[in-house]
Amino acid sequence: MNGRTSRRALGVPGPLVSLPPAVGPRPCAQRPPSPPPAGPGPPAEEGRGDGVSPGQEAGEGCRTVPLAGHVGFDSLPDQLVNKSVSQGFCFNILCVGETGLGKSTLMDTLFNTKFEGEPATHTQPGVQLRSNTYDLQESNVGLKLTIVSTVGFGDQINKEDSYKPIVEFIDAQFEAYLQEELKIRRVLHTYHDSRIHACLYFIAPTGHSLKSLDLVTMKKLDSKVNIIPIIAKSDAISKSELTKFKIKITSELVSNGVQIYQFPTDDESVAEINGTMNAHLPFAVIGSTEELKIGNKMMKARQYPWGTVQVENEAHCDFVKLREMLIRVNMEDLREQTHSRHYELYRRCKLEEMGFKDTDPDSKPFSLQETYEAKRNEFLGELQKKEEEMRQMFVQRVKEKEAELKEAEKELHEKFDRLKKLHQDEKKKLEDKKKSLDDEVNAFKQRKTAAELLQSQGSQAGGSQTLKRDKEKKNLGFL
Repeated sequence: MNGRTSRRALGVPGPLVSLPPAVGPRPCAQRPPSPPPAGPGPPAEEGRGDGVSPGQEAGEGCRTVPLAGHVGFDSLPDQLVNKSVSQGFCFNILCVGETGLGKSTLMDTLFNTKFEGEPATHTQPGVQLRSNTYDLQESNVGLKLTIVSTVGFGDQINKEDSYKPIVEFIDAQFEAYLQEELKIRRVLHTYHDSRIHACLYFIAPTGHSLKSLDLVTMKKLDSKVNIIPIIAKSDAISKSELTKFKIKITSELVSNGVQIYQFPTDDESVAEINGTMNAHLPFAVIGSTEELKIGNKMMKARQYPWGTVQVENEAHCDFVKLREMLIRVNMEDLREQTHSRHYELYRRCKLEEMGFKDTDPDSKPFSLQETYEAKRNEFLGELQKKEEEMRQMFVQRVKEKEAELKEAEKELHEKFDRLKKLHQDEKKKLEDKKKSLDDEVNAFKQRKTAAELLQSQGSQAGGSQTLKRDKEKKNLGFL
């Protein structure tokens, strides 16, 4: 039994524990057990002898020694199971598909409950991811289930970038987990792991071929998440059309290089059933929360005018196969694959972008301290270079600004001189005009005075003549 099989059989999260294989990878120096000592002695002395080299004593190899009695470390699997059950488990499902393909109904049917949620419409301006977390309990096992739905997927006229919000969401969950891992004080045992463990990709039952949107989206997601393609509402097409549709989908996925999740066959206990189920992909499913009485039993089914489709009848659809593979057999493998394959790929690429490597150009191992120092020196060098560039740029801009200010000052002085000269010219003109007006006023006053004098002289002469005539008239009156 290998480490992967042991974790899945025990239900222990992959990232937390790893059971070693029965036989280690290093060569072990084995020897036959020593005969028991003649006298009484502690069992721990068994297995010691002169035939073991000092190198083996120092730990370069390993040896197999017998136990004289029961020690108790065979209860370690039970301890791990009890600890895992007490901590609980988490499982995150991403449902990708166009609006109206029955994603919410299938989730309700899978987990035999009614999840709260608002129905999506076809009027969304873009793709939005809606995440809901639920606490489920079955027997003494607790499960924190997170269902992420793609609201508005495939509803836009331009579907070119419909996959981008999904990829960004998956990367954001990986980044959050990576940041938690890189903290000095980590609390991974209480951290809510939001990484997507399974992606159920809902395919419309067209009966012809995959849409270009489906191929592009699955191609972008296959390196980031475990994709399980399913044909939604498979009762919409006939049996023969469904068989041809499955073959067509598989052929298109292979020809376009889309890697979907394959149920593992390395565990002997599930190799046969997983190998058989791999041949049934993609699963053709039907979801229904309505229970109808069929015979003497109440069963989940869909009622049509032409008959009844039973959800849990394998002759009608692959719902039972999906539930067995997703929940009852391979849930832990999906969690493990997410951590060991998809997250490790993201983590490696992210750390390589940050400058961390396992080996140097000479294939010598790199220590974290050396990598940090090299990255720090590189960063300081770039910082100093940028600082020098900014300083030179600042000096250049200051010089340019000074030249602009001097030029503006020169222009202001020239403008001031022009305005001053213009002002002086205007002032001189006004003074000349004022002098001319003053001369005209003085000449007018002189003329006025002369006229008044002449008028007064004329009036005096006229008065004397009047008196003379009056006198002459008076003298003539006496005569």
